[in-house]
Amino acid sequence: MTPPLDAPAIGPAVPRELCTDCGLSRSADAKRCGRACQFIRPDYPRLERAVHGRERDPATHPDEAFFGPFQRMVRARMRSPKDGAQWTGITTTIAERLLRAGSVDAVLTVAPDPDDPWRPVPVLVTRPEDMAQVRGMRMGYAPLLALLEPARERGYRRLAIIGIPCQIYALRALEAELGFERLYVIGTPCSDNTTTENFHDFLALLSDDPETITYLEFRADYHVELRFRDGRKRAIPFLKLPISQLSPDFFPLTCRTCVDYTNSLADITVGYMGGEGDQWLLVRNDRGAELLAMLGEDVALSSPGSAGKRAGAVTGFIANTERAAGGLPLRRMPAWLRPIVSWIMPRFGPRGLEFARTRVEMKAAETIIHLRREEPKRMKTMIPAHVWQLAKPYDLTPRDGERAAQASPDQDPV
Repeated sequence: MTPPLDAPAIGPAVPRELCTDCGLSRSADAKRCGRACQFIRPDYPRLERAVHGRERDPATHPDEAFFGPFQRMVRARMRSPKDGAQWTGITTTIAERLLRAGSVDAVLTVAPDPDDPWRPVPVLVTRPEDMAQVRGMRMGYAPLLALLEPARERGYRRLAIIGIPCQIYALRALEAELGFERLYVIGTPCSDNTTTENFHDFLALLSDDPETITYLEFRADYHVELRFRDGRKRAIPFLKLPISQLSPDFFPLTCRTCVDYTNSLADITVGYMGGEGDQWLLVRNDRGAELLAMLGEDVALSSPGSAGKRAGAVTGFIANTERAAGGLPLRRMPAWLRPIVSWIMPRFGPRGLEFARTRVEMKAAETIIHLRREEPKRMKTMIPAHVWQLAKPYDLTPRDGERAAQASPDQDPV
């Protein structure tokens, strides 16, 4: 029998107006949320300098405008895919090898709830072989950072953390005071999270037997892939997803206004958007290069491709989002036309890095539109400068009071 993972008990969350429950509010000092939360006053230039040694530099590296600082971008896949992995097992293999090499004392990540495999439960993994238990995707809020204190109490001083952007932003904001000797940060892109309960409602719209779905993934070929317990697979074109049947608040305002889709403060980001069917890795600093090197010859690497044009897709998304009046983007396309467009998009729509740029620009526009409608007073503190730059080509520019005054060179960063 496989021994259970270490899932320390954590306290209740402190109610917050805008919160994805990263776990800080459940810690001994819940007031740290005020200076660490991505959704209050994010300061990416300061943290990028602290983590990577420099800010993003679009003038020298144009794609850093979209994806944040990086040393190297690659397509990647494990030559021998891992059973149960969401893709081929790159993320969990890196963490497993950190443990096996003795580079870390523990890995902080999420595992499936014993009663609901879709619900994420924060855990501390200390044995390399136990990383197999945390493979795959979970959906819902996971108070990951609540386990930082239990990790220290157990004497762990070198930690690897696998997390999504809002968790990693808070981690980096507090890193200097946390007292760990070394942190390895493996980030996954994230946007449009929801509660596990809402996710079950979504699954019920996709299948008559949702309880048998074991896998769901949004693919770069404009399809959602489902896998079932009996071995069946099904691919659903994005345009045929039952988005109109979801509640308007299916995604919370926090996730509709995410400003860091690509997890720019991680050492290495492991995602799919620019991978064209493989994984897409952004090695952001020397520590990220060290993590990729741990895979050795077991990973196949290649250069990412790019094709198609994003402007039309982003413009259409903006129009649909504005028409939705705060809910999910509307689709006005006639039902008879959707199969035709679903055939065209994977062949002629944005692909590879252009697909990733498309999605990041959509998120920038979505952030501005939703905050302008629902929380206009927060815009000047919640929207970083790089988001305004991404939205500028689509005539989404700051109005009076929507952008904080630029600090003078003599001022300390906020």
